[in-house]
Amino acid sequence: MNDPLGDMLTRIRNAQMRGKSTVSTPASKLRAWVLDVLVAEGYIRGYEKAETANGQGELTISLKYYEGTPVIRELKRVSKPGRRVYNSIKDIAQVRNGLGIAIVSTPKGVMTDANARAANVGGEVLCTVF
Repeated sequence: MNDPLGDMLTRIRNAQMRGKSTVSTPASKLRAWVLDVLVAEGYIRGYEKAETANGQGELTISLKYYEGTPVIRELKRVSKPGRRVYNSIKDIAQVRNGLGIAIVSTPKGVMTDANARAANVGGEVLCTVF
């Protein structure tokens, strides 16, 4: 797998299109950090880490719906393995005029674009959520 984070985002999109309540994905630190941001912003209910039989970790993500429609309307990968996107604090654009969030990997950790502006740091724009 070349893009583990992109794989997780695709699994979330596909599960929401099918109306699933949970979705599983292999565990990694970056995936867990991105999920922490999604939980803090209220886009997903939460996630649990579990060990599989072969010793590989697995994250089970609980998706969130409002009146039958997914809370996450749009989930896009910005920085890809073939083309990394780094932005300074001045260049991080707002998603849908501030209604959505951009998840940014900074030297101070993975955070939203608003938190990155408040901490005065830039970094790699991982994905956008609306």
